[in-house]
Amino acid sequence: MRLTKKQAREFLLAYQSLLEPRKICGKEGIYEYIRKVGCIQYDPLDMVGYNPYLVLQSRVEEFKAENLRELLYTDRKLLDGWDKCMSIYPVEDWPYFARYRADQYHQYEKEKASIDKVLPKVREALIEEGPLSSIDIKIDAKVKWGWSSTRVARAALESMYFWGELIIHHKVGTRKVYDFSEKQLPSELLSTPDPNTTIEQYFEWYVKRRIGAIGLLWNRSGDAWLGIHWMKSKDRNEAISRLVEKGELIPLEVEDIKYSFYIRKEEETLLNKIIKGVKYVPQASFIAALDNLIWDRKLIKELFGFEYKWEVYTPASQRKHGYYVLPVLYGDKFIARFEPKYNKKTGILEIINWWWEPDIVVTEEMKKAISDCFKKFLRYLSDKDIILNCKEKIIF
Repeated sequence: MRLTKKQAREFLLAYQSLLEPRKICGKEGIYEYIRKVGCIQYDPLDMVGYNPYLVLQSRVEEFKAENLRELLYTDRKLLDGWDKCMSIYPVEDWPYFARYRADQYHQYEKEKASIDKVLPKVREALIEEGPLSSIDIKIDAKVKWGWSSTRVARAALESMYFWGELIIHHKVGTRKVYDFSEKQLPSELLSTPDPNTTIEQYFEWYVKRRIGAIGLLWNRSGDAWLGIHWMKSKDRNEAISRLVEKGELIPLEVEDIKYSFYIRKEEETLLNKIIKGVKYVPQASFIAALDNLIWDRKLIKELFGFEYKWEVYTPASQRKHGYYVLPVLYGDKFIARFEPKYNKKTGILEIINWWWEPDIVVTEEMKKAISDCFKKFLRYLSDKDIILNCKEKIIF
């Protein structure tokens, strides 16, 4: 099946609930979206909300951060876990990550002796005092951990979390507070065996999961495939071939792109709807830097003609745009990007700069859509009045 680039863009955006943004609502909308895509990525930077908040505000009408926190820490329908880097995913997926958790027992062999010494004290503290973070456990010895040394209490808690003995009970800002998994998750879930009994089944499940995380994906190495443990390019190629042969993936061609694309069989109805033609009123959305839509930046450049780099790790002198820049989507095109900075104390959202994409013809309809999007964005940031401060008349 061959698609035009416009059809491919419309399918991708419709799948991502962005072609007609904010058509899903409330906690149900948050849960519905995350179940569909499998996971959304977490990042601790908070310039205008954490990455999961930014992902959801562009899709969920009147998104409230407390709704996501309730799903995570009260309802326990979602979990903080490792999927594509740090992520949030449905709790029902817990059994599928058993292979990863088992591997974590052997991840830090050099530090294991130091961690093993404090595990009894850490467990005792959790039993007696309830959910705890590392600062609540007064064990000050240090251990080499990751890129630097850290308190062994933190290393112990993180190890127990990685191998599944603990989950994140809640967060205080970015600080993790842990509790025993068996106290917070249903016993039947914890005792469910890994549905993937072979590594080949695991690769097939993960390939489908990643394609479902985006909606439309090619078989080309890139960031969209990050975090799938043990899978090399050869394994991915073989898993895709098996899934196509089974009819679980549908291969597609897109005009002027030499690489094949794939969608899950479950999305065939949506694809047919897009091919027949869809009518929609273009609206604007501000897209998160680590949004599922733009996980594969090369794919976005091919389909949308939009080149984006998250420059938070780029030295200031080498940045093309800014430290924390959000793309602006309008209809099926990326039309601009801007650098925001929100001061919670003063209630001022500052637009440090705004860059229109080349060849964009700015229309009154486009400006109105951006204005409407900013109104929704301000309500997302706070229930209180916020001042939108643009240094120049760069938008309206």
